[in-house]
Amino acid sequence: MADDDIGTTGKVRDKLIERKQDWAREGRLLTGTTADPARDRLPPGQRLVRDWPVLDLGQQPLVTEQKFRLDVDGAVENRLSLRLDEFMALPQAEGVSDMHCVTQWSRYDNHWKGVPARALLAIVQPRPEVGHVVFHAYDGYTTNIRLDQFDQPDVFLVHQWEGRPISREHGGPVRMLVPRLYLWKSAKWLRRIEFTIRDRPGFWETRGYHNNADPWMEERYG
Repeated sequence: MADDDIGTTGKVRDKLIERKQDWAREGRLLTGTTADPARDRLPPGQRLVRDWPVLDLGQQPLVTEQKFRLDVDGAVENRLSLRLDEFMALPQAEGVSDMHCVTQWSRYDNHWKGVPARALLAIVQPRPEVGHVVFHAYDGYTTNIRLDQFDQPDVFLVHQWEGRPISREHGGPVRMLVPRLYLWKSAKWLRRIEFTIRDRPGFWETRGYHNNADPWMEERYG
């Protein structure tokens, strides 16, 4: 489940999903403008916040250290299936980046710690024909990005934010961070990373949200 959210079952969940699909059909929040990330730090239509808003549909999976397992598979030379301690033993790094949610908020200068995507790529070695990556979460959520979007220096599998373990409500113990895209692409409660030859749109992408999700191009819906 990403910050642009999915999780519970029943009428409440269905209502909230339907409302977000309505946003896509109506083009809610669209300004019709674009920006240059080299010049404009704040993407079109966004507003700055100081806190980190929690967005979900009422359910936050409890992923304990004992339960945690991260599988990395698909069209790769070396598949992985990691316990939490094994994940923590992978190469670690720290980074600072902004984040931008499709619901219109942005937060600057977030400090992260985790496993760089490029370190993971060096270990699993995707096959030459791989073009896409699909993230799977513990609650069944999926989202997709291109391999070149994953293969960036600011993309992490993060387990710390501002010097502390990422909380359950924000997707801990491990979540994705793809800061150049809207936050729904940064799946919470990460369970599996799948490298694929063909694109496979995820939960929100099949419900009216943009497949690419570039905030500066205002790719909220598509």
